Amino acid sequence: MALKLEDVDLSDAVLTIRETKFFKTRLVPLGPQLNQAMIRYAALRKEAGHSLSEQAAFFVLRNGAAVPGHLVDKAFRRLRVHASVSRTDGGRYGPRMHDLRHTFAVHRLTAWYQQGADVQKLLPQLATYLGHINLSSTQVYLTMTPELLREANVRFAQYVFKGERHV
Repeated sequence: MALKLEDVDLSDAVLTIRETKFFKTRLVPLGPQLNQAMIRYAALRKEAGHSLSEQAAFFVLRNGAAVPGHLVDKAFRRLRVHASVSRTDGGRYGPRMHDLRHTFAVHRLTAWYQQGADVQKLLPQLATYLGHINLSSTQVYLTMTPELLREANVRFAQYVFKGERHV
C-alpha cells in the first residue's frame, strides 16, 4: 500500500519494497499477469491526471490521495462475504489480507514439491521473497494443508523406497 511511483518498475516487472519490518528493502518480481494488470492501472492513473512525481503514491483514490489501508481491509472483508469465504476452524476473525502471504507460501511450497524441485534448496529464496531474515520466520507461514502433506508424503516415500511409488 505504501508503494510510490519510484518503487514500481513495470518495464522490468519489479517492485521495490522499502523499509519493511526490521527496516529492510527488497526487490520483488512481478508475474506476467500481475505486471500487465499494473501496467493497465498505471495507464488509467496517468489518464486520470494523477501526480507523476516519483514520490507520489502508486495506488490512489479518485482524488489522487493514497489509498488508506483501512479501505483495503474493508473492501477485502466485503469481497470475502460476497465470495462466501470464511474460517472453518472456529477462529474469531475471518481471513485477512495478510493471510494471503501464508496462502502464497504454502502454494509455492506445494508447487515446488509437485515439480520435483529441491525444496530445501529453494526455501531460502522463499524466505527472501517474503522479506524474512531467516527460515524460522518463514516457517510460521507454512501451515500444513492436505495438499502440502500429500506432496511431502510422496517425496518422503520416494526417498525411503528409492524412487518406488508406494503412496
